[in-house]
Amino acid sequence: MTAADQLTPDQLTPNQARARFRTGLRVPTSGWASGWTQANLIALPRADAYDFLLFAQRNPKPCPVLDVTEPGETSASIFAGDLRTDLPAYRVYRDGELVEELTSVADLWRDDLVTFLVGCSFTFEAALLEAGVPVRHIEAGSNVPMYRTNRECRPAGALSGPLVVSMRPIPASQVADAVRITSRYPAVHGAPVHVGDPAALGISDLAAPDFGDAVEIRDGEVPVFWACGVTPQAAVMRSRPSFAIGHAPGHMAITDARDSSYLVP
Repeated sequence: MTAADQLTPDQLTPNQARARFRTGLRVPTSGWASGWTQANLIALPRADAYDFLLFAQRNPKPCPVLDVTEPGETSASIFAGDLRTDLPAYRVYRDGELVEELTSVADLWRDDLVTFLVGCSFTFEAALLEAGVPVRHIEAGSNVPMYRTNRECRPAGALSGPLVVSMRPIPASQVADAVRITSRYPAVHGAPVHVGDPAALGISDLAAPDFGDAVEIRDGEVPVFWACGVTPQAAVMRSRPSFAIGHAPGHMAITDARDSSYLVP
């Protein structure tokens, strides 16, 4: 057993975490590699890449782009690993239909794929915990719950779709703290898009998320919703490009950028 094998997930460096995923470990990454930025992944053929870049520009809250590769590249300036193998799990879409979930997409990679790394709210969770704000899915060892909403993103070219949100139950007395803390991370979704009644977002049942796992909401807690980087995959499912690869929701790219790089005063 090596020294790295004895580290807990939060103690790992990005390279150590990616090495575990490369061997086939499949696990949600919330709480992993504390202090290092996590990112959503969406890879599209070059013919669709401009439409997505415009979609992201028009919808910066759910789609804050951190990095974009040249066609066919398998690493990025903020991700020194292999984009095809170093995430815990991937989703493969053909004509908008989810056809496979895999721990490696090396055999499916194409020379025309442009990869976008999009900010992820897991990045600000360490700051919430440091301030004493609970993060229930980390406590439970589960994936964050994510929901499609009734809010439409601004379309761009052939792409359109609904806003997807993640939800964290926050004690009512700490909601203001959660808003203040996360608002300082605009590149990873920033402040919440909604606090309180899920019906206002068209969410009928918090116990039945569209992605991820349901979490307990305790007495005195308020559901708080942040824009989510699964929104691009919802757009893929709606708009049906011929081919796309995304991360499995909650199974993120752990980058070589520091959380502090995206903290604003």
